[in-house]
Amino acid sequence: MKKILITLLALTPLCLMAQESTKRQQKQEARKERINKLIKQEEEGALIFQKQGAFGIKLNTDGYGIYYEHGRYKSITKTNSWWMELGERKDRKEEKTSPYPTQLGSLIILGNPYVFGKENNFYYFKLGLSQQILIGGKGNKNGVAVSAIYGGGFSLGMLKPYYIQVQPANSSTTQDIKYNNNDSVFLDPNVILGASSFGKGFNEIQFIPGFHAKTALRFDYGRYNEILSALEVGLNAEYYTKDMPIMVNSDPKKFFLNAYIAIVFGKRK
Repeated sequence: MKKILITLLALTPLCLMAQESTKRQQKQEARKERINKLIKQEEEGALIFQKQGAFGIKLNTDGYGIYYEHGRYKSITKTNSWWMELGERKDRKEEKTSPYPTQLGSLIILGNPYVFGKENNFYYFKLGLSQQILIGGKGNKNGVAVSAIYGGGFSLGMLKPYYIQVQPANSSTTQDIKYNNNDSVFLDPNVILGASSFGKGFNEIQFIPGFHAKTALRFDYGRYNEILSALEVGLNAEYYTKDMPIMVNSDPKKFFLNAYIAIVFGKRK
């Protein structure tokens, strides 16, 4: 009896492993069958998906951004979308500096890192329409679908004054200042304690309208899957109705051109 029990206990894990392996194989076969069915439907001219929603994380040559995109499939090769994006633009001269420790009475103050000579934070919000055209990878279930994207729309620039915390000479108190408040103190590294709190200046934001356009290539790794997974590379162009100053020692400009790379993830239905 003991031998039978020992044998059963030894065989149980093997039986469970065999069952799990069978389930995995069944799932793989079902997935292959489903993909083959989708490919056949597409070859016959049927739309296999109706719409998609996707989020993107962008790294620009002059900043970063996040966006949401909602698209509707108009044909096998064409998708119309609307999208919105929020991000920040930076000047190539920006460089964070760690302030020197400062003694205030018996306390030693370590300030926040700051960007010397920064006049404004430049945030943006964009709302646009775009069209995605499939140009390669059609019918290849194991490959990558390549699509061309072009579009444009409205852009809203937001300039938030950049505040720093200073302790002027012969003063025992600290104060938060922006560039046009006291230029000589603002540009004196010897009195800067660090950057002010992130929320400082939000009540003084200037809103500047503009327009934008973009063109890109999207490499879709999950064409025959409800889960959208892609890599996108492209170019952005933006024009604003007023100059957008970021750094004190850089000429402000209205037109911005940059390249970007984005990770896109979402879902199709």
